Amino acid sequence: MTEHAPIDPPIDPNAGAYHYGVMARAIEAIDAAGGAPLPLEDLARRMSMSPAHFQRVFTRWAGVSPKRLQQYLTLGHAKALLAERFTTFDAAHAAGLSGGGRLHDLFVTWEAMTPGEWAAGNRALRWAWVDSPFGHALVFATERGIAAIGFEDGLKTGATGREAAFENLARRFPRAELRRDPASVAPLADAAFAPGPNGGARLAPIGAPFQIKVWEALMRVPSGHVTTYGEIAGAIGNPRAVRAVGTAVGRNPVSWLIPCHRAIRATGGLGGYHWGLPRKRAMLALEAAGLAPDSAAP
Repeated sequence: MTEHAPIDPPIDPNAGAYHYGVMARAIEAIDAAGGAPLPLEDLARRMSMSPAHFQRVFTRWAGVSPKRLQQYLTLGHAKALLAERFTTFDAAHAAGLSGGGRLHDLFVTWEAMTPGEWAAGNRALRWAWVDSPFGHALVFATERGIAAIGFEDGLKTGATGREAAFENLARRFPRAELRRDPASVAPLADAAFAPGPNGGARLAPIGAPFQIKVWEALMRVPSGHVTTYGEIAGAIGNPRAVRAVGTAVGRNPVSWLIPCHRAIRATGGLGGYHWGLPRKRAMLALEAAGLAPDSAAP
């Protein structure tokens, strides 16, 4: 029997979901300032926090000061990334990056399946809610690895809550037997969201051959860098399929690990993001901060 009642994880003030909640509020405050820099005291006050507590939360999440991170959270940051850290796939290949190689400093085992391959095997999916650096995350997994990751808020449809997130992911696997299994999902999720090179994430996304090609191309974009939909289309040998590439990017089932947040428009616009543009900006900001010279500084 399929079980899908949402289970609330305990509230932990040291957990990633709590820190991301603060970051989401910070993005709103920075946007409301209209481009004017916000001193630490003003930003903390807008979020009803003391400057000291706000500073601790910021640096725990990002590894850099609130002042430094503001420049990565601005609406114009994508244009700066496009100018300074634009990835062409020839360059990525020359650097030894590949679909089966480095992804956000994790060594990823990639075992994508077409719908036909999925249908021919075991169609059981285990799932659980877990803590993550970007809020509470819903993880679906097969015996091979993670099949999908979503988040409890930010859906571009405007829907919020765990039921909405669960139904959104479950619709992608209409014939699957879904079983809540936190014990087996937790190790996969821990590897998926682990900082640095210590994780060993295993992915088992399910998609049509064209989609899989697009997702493989996304995995060749280094952390802290961006590419464009047109660049991806060229990389998969179909340079005119920019619109179809955009659709495939939007259908990426494994948020964060298959980094569709690193795909932006050639104009420097962010484009879309299935789990909300504020989350896309936060992901890009966190990755950019990780490459900053003072990334280890408070």
